[in-house]
Amino acid sequence: MVISVLARLLGAGVTVYMILCSIRIFLSWAPEIDQGKFSRVLGSIVDPYLHYFARFPGLRTGMFDFSPIVALSLLSVANNLFATIAYTGRISVGIVIGLLINAAWSAVSFLLSFVSAGILIRIIIFFARWNSLHPISLVLDAMLNPILHRINGIIYRGKIIDYLQGLLTGFIVLVILRAAGGAFIGLVVRLAQAIPF
Repeated sequence: MVISVLARLLGAGVTVYMILCSIRIFLSWAPEIDQGKFSRVLGSIVDPYLHYFARFPGLRTGMFDFSPIVALSLLSVANNLFATIAYTGRISVGIVIGLLINAAWSAVSFLLSFVSAGILIRIIIFFARWNSLHPISLVLDAMLNPILHRINGIIYRGKIIDYLQGLLTGFIVLVILRAAGGAFIGLVVRLAQAIPF
């Protein structure tokens, strides 16, 4: 079927573009590597797409830029859409809605996992009694404290708690949110994909 072949080709193209975007993002984390002709050619191919999302101020908070996650999530939706068309030969509104919900949850799930991992590292540093003024500890604290303050403010309603209790509470809450959110989103996606039109 022509539609299936076309969907496979478009899906392959999107996959290659996702890989190129990922390489560009990783290279941007190491500026000393991000030099030379390859980097310039790669930048000319993917930077217009990635910079489009960097324009939205809501995707930047403090020292973190979440625009690459959104950019890759949309490419993932397109890739899954083409894979679905190639496999089934059809597409429906429910399938598109399910793919969009799944992509949004993937981004949120990644952030929950990332913050949980940061909290776990900070707990290990606390128990190992390493220097709390070490640059790694300071970066982790700068990233985690606003999130932990919000979580602990909701859980403990303004009561004063010690740092370790705040870390453990934040970690448990985020792990529960990720597990419960994954189950809920899975149910919503299955319901959305059951829409016949």
